[in-house]
Amino acid sequence: MPHSSVAIVGRPNVGKSTLFNALAGSRIAIEADTPGATRDRVLYPLAVGDRIFDLVDTGGIGVVDSQKLEKLVERQIDLAIGAADVLVFLVDSRDGITPLDREVADKLRRSGRKALLVAAKVDTQRIEDALPSFHALGFGDALPVSAKQNRGLADLEQAILELLPAEDAGSAAEGDVRALPKIAVVGRRNVGKSTFVNRIAGMERVIVSDAPGTTRDSLDIAVRRDGLAFTLIDTAGLRKRGRMDDALEFFGQMRTERAVRRADAVALMLDATGEIGKVDQRIGAFILENYKPCLIALNKWDLVTGKSPGLALDAFAKYVGDRLPGLSFARLAALSAKEGDNAWQVVESVLELVAQGARKTSTAAVNAAVEAALKKRAPRAKGGKLGKIYYATQVGVSPPTFLLFVNNPSQFDGNYQRYLAGRLRFGLDYPEIPLRLLFKTSSEKEVGRYA
Repeated sequence: MPHSSVAIVGRPNVGKSTLFNALAGSRIAIEADTPGATRDRVLYPLAVGDRIFDLVDTGGIGVVDSQKLEKLVERQIDLAIGAADVLVFLVDSRDGITPLDREVADKLRRSGRKALLVAAKVDTQRIEDALPSFHALGFGDALPVSAKQNRGLADLEQAILELLPAEDAGSAAEGDVRALPKIAVVGRRNVGKSTFVNRIAGMERVIVSDAPGTTRDSLDIAVRRDGLAFTLIDTAGLRKRGRMDDALEFFGQMRTERAVRRADAVALMLDATGEIGKVDQRIGAFILENYKPCLIALNKWDLVTGKSPGLALDAFAKYVGDRLPGLSFARLAALSAKEGDNAWQVVESVLELVAQGARKTSTAAVNAAVEAALKKRAPRAKGGKLGKIYYATQVGVSPPTFLLFVNNPSQFDGNYQRYLAGRLRFGLDYPEIPLRLLFKTSSEKEVGRYA
């Protein structure tokens, strides 16, 4: 059953993203004093009691965008309003009614949607006493809230529930999208991430523009198609930290890193027509540091094959392996997000990697693989002593995590750990995902208790 939708709307800088984050209980949307910080629709499935609905943050109505994207931002706002069952019309309690508030009120009346007038930043009794003036907007009394003081949020949630159509309200116990596997789509600027996300979502879900840095927030988009259900996370395009223009770009990049950490797998998108640079390498290293299954997606492949018909993907494999050595085991795929070629197959491949990472291996198989690795290559002696592995067992999944009982962890340097992880990947049928190895000091006698 699809969730109902509740969109927070209003002019720029009234506190929409702050209220959104307060209701969600997490800093999901970017909060900034700069008008126009939010461009796309930011969605969060909010559970209130036994019901769940999609809470949607939107850009400011009437915003003047620094990159001339006003029409695209307004388009996203209109889509949010059109899909909403309830609108939260947010005004700034400290400013009183502004001409732009009146324009927003007219727009919402024309939409025909149910609307709640909510006054933000009601931090004192004096401010609350002045709220009756907002009655002139024609939406009844303004409900006072203060995200800073966590004031009025429960009353707002209850007011929303009373307006939601009962027959469309989802249950928090059924189909919670927060439980779906998450795929973060990451890469540097203008490689086609948002085009890919819209293609998979089957709708104009996020803004696509040639302007660099269009996406700022990390955007979760739930997709159900062909028997599969998952969440795509569109992220801000990354570039060298020294070239960041403003705080918004910095916050966007921090959210991209957070998206990688909370994802079950990552699609690292590269521009097949360009070179793999330092930014791509930094992203790859971050993915590896967080032990995330990763598919390397070569976008704009149609442009490459248009110039070189018959070019095989294998021709790129060595180049990608050389430039992203830490991810040399990662699966490679070619696609055209713009044309749709192989886009869905990329998603299917990433979900296969998710399943690979959730696999559990028997202790007997783990120890057999470790023994085979030791026979092929033993760790180098350090200080006249050899590293010994007495016993190994899998202690976690997603990522597959293995605990090794050894005589001295310091005997196993980074090179040997990488070798061992590589042997275990193939020996235990995890060929395309990173493994986490943990070393614990023990003695052969002590290990007898575990074996």
